Amino acid sequence: MNAIQVTEFGDSDALEVIDAETPEPDAGQVRIDVEAAGINFADIMQRRGHYKGGPTPPFVPGMEAAGTVDAVGEGADAAEGDRVVAMTGVGGYAEYALADADSLFEVPESMEFEAAAGFPVQFLTAHAVLHEWGGLEAGENVLVHAAAGGVGTAAVQLAAAADATVFGTASTGEKLELAEGLGCDHPINYETTDLREVVAEETDGAGVDLVLDGVGGDAFSRSVDALAHFGRIVTYGAASGVPGQVDTTDLLFENKSVRGFHLGNALERTPERVLQSVPELQKLLAAGDLEVVVGDSFDLTDAAAAHEAIESRETVGKVVLTP
Repeated sequence: MNAIQVTEFGDSDALEVIDAETPEPDAGQVRIDVEAAGINFADIMQRRGHYKGGPTPPFVPGMEAAGTVDAVGEGADAAEGDRVVAMTGVGGYAEYALADADSLFEVPESMEFEAAAGFPVQFLTAHAVLHEWGGLEAGENVLVHAAAGGVGTAAVQLAAAADATVFGTASTGEKLELAEGLGCDHPINYETTDLREVVAEETDGAGVDLVLDGVGGDAFSRSVDALAHFGRIVTYGAASGVPGQVDTTDLLFENKSVRGFHLGNALERTPERVLQSVPELQKLLAAGDLEVVVGDSFDLTDAAAAHEAIESRETVGKVVLTP
């Protein structure tokens, strides 16, 4: 089977198309005939060698894969032919991928596999950082960084559905239009505008109650400034390549707080806290009240080009690979 392997830490040319053996499921596992594999920025961080606790080369990246179950290991609660999407950890960038049966989500006939591949990481992360970790309440102001990205498009929709006032940052007019169409009340072009000025103007100087930051760097620092008294930031990534830095005196005198969220770690330690959102999310998706925004679809063998497009900020929504 075709698969993509990270041969060594580095740039996108470290992604190599290989002919790998088709894997066999162990007890409790299933094998998925992959129709679409989701790309997450964490895959890029793993490829660069900047992902804490990540795999070491050689490895096949890919945290989520959607397709049809075609082999079932002993004791696995699944059946051949099931339409599923799974969080695979690694191994999703391949024609066939293994997954634990308890990590499967059903994909309804009405949902395309490309959209399904954008569901688990995006929406579980967005819901958790907004609600379970962020404690969002109706009527609050929330700032979503990278509002046109994978997690960002999910978070904007969920925040709007929770009756929050949504601020969102992006780098182009096209991306801001997308975010606005999903429910962003105050789109901010961070290339030309200081988000702190927009927040101050639109909140009469009060600031935002909650910030979702997967960017780090300057975005994080400006977000601390833009927080209201008793406001909080949930940091879930550092796509800029620079971790957020904070002077604790900037927190204590205004009772601000910073919390961290990592989906994989949270699922390992408190799965019930993360997965409690699944029934609600599936209901909203089935009803058409939420949308998995799929931006670009690349052939599996073009994984390097897909990574390059994401890194150059050319993409919106979820980017997927199709074998």
